[in-house]
Amino acid sequence: MSKQPETAGTPALPTIDYAFLEETMLQLLAIPSPVGLTDAVVRYTASRLDAIGIPYEITRRGAIRATLKGREARPARAIVAHLDTLGAMVREIKDNGRIGIVPIGSWSSRFAEGGRLTVFTDTQQLRGTCLPLKTSGHAYGDAIDTQPSSWDHVEVRVDLPAHSAQDLSDAGIHVGDWIAFDPQPEVQADGYINSRYLDDKAAVAVLLAACKAIVDSGRKPPVDAHPLFTITEEVGSGSSAALHGDIAEMVSLDIAIAAPGQNTDERAATICMQDMAGPFDYHLTHKLIELARTHGIAHRRDVFRFYRSDSAAAVEAGNDIRTALIGFGADASHAQERTHRDSLQALADLSVAYLLSEPVARRDRRSMGSLEGFTEQLKPAEMQAAPTTLPDPQEFLEADGTVSPENS
Repeated sequence: MSKQPETAGTPALPTIDYAFLEETMLQLLAIPSPVGLTDAVVRYTASRLDAIGIPYEITRRGAIRATLKGREARPARAIVAHLDTLGAMVREIKDNGRIGIVPIGSWSSRFAEGGRLTVFTDTQQLRGTCLPLKTSGHAYGDAIDTQPSSWDHVEVRVDLPAHSAQDLSDAGIHVGDWIAFDPQPEVQADGYINSRYLDDKAAVAVLLAACKAIVDSGRKPPVDAHPLFTITEEVGSGSSAALHGDIAEMVSLDIAIAAPGQNTDERAATICMQDMAGPFDYHLTHKLIELARTHGIAHRRDVFRFYRSDSAAAVEAGNDIRTALIGFGADASHAQERTHRDSLQALADLSVAYLLSEPVARRDRRSMGSLEGFTEQLKPAEMQAAPTTLPDPQEFLEADGTVSPENS
């Protein structure tokens, strides 16, 4: 468990039950949930909210909008994590008794190679392995090292006596069947956590743990807060379906990328300033930075060039809301991901701090208004540049363009 120190005039944050966070994360990882196969993980998350005592509603397809009642209803805020993961789908029943596949979401086939998996047919679940087309060095020699890497160059070997397309059809396998790769989680005593699908099941566990901490503390947020759990983030639509007009701010919780050229660290929370959809809201982002500083939460600021989140989906759907992105630092996104418990703890603490903080602007309770109460980024004095004034050429040049004697 964690207890943030109390600074002068600032109450300490409610304690995060880290054991609950980790248990929830591992249970989430045990539930297959590639995009389109998310009913089970939705039911699990709803039951977690029931146990914490937080009411919620579920959309037709399964996005969850919960409610932490605040002292005031508006301007409401949302904090969102996604339940869906990457995966694959059967594309072709091959004559050699193997399966051609396509990815669900954007990820490289090189990280699928060697992965154990489950094929979900209409009637049963079958186990298998994703392999490159040329697999055995004893059969292909050096050709196994020179074959291309793409989804057209991998196939699934199902654990059946299948040697033809008919054998697979007889087993009930069809084009369009879902495939979930095993997460292979490993939690180490030193705090490192390795697994597929930490994106975004680690953040879902963080959000549930943050909600539990607030409910257990008995503290009430200043305004209504809506924890959202979306089911299509990995294919781009994400939070576009779960918002309503009262929400003025939205913070996405997602993976943050630790890699060369990035500022993210695996043992801190990351506050993203911009992703490929553009800059996040200036005021909301700087509010999160100040909250991290005030509460002594380890954090980094970063910019992601090849990244989009639920925040982008919300804005592209036409929602006029302030958005921000905070994440747990992790290595090797959309592959065998690794993070550290320190990062999950920091992200949970920052989430609690945000949910208990005042909104960016009370004016945001209405979608339209006057200039009164509108935010301000730069004051007039801060806009002034200090250019160097150039001398008048007539003061140092003669009529023929040479330097005058007094200036030579």
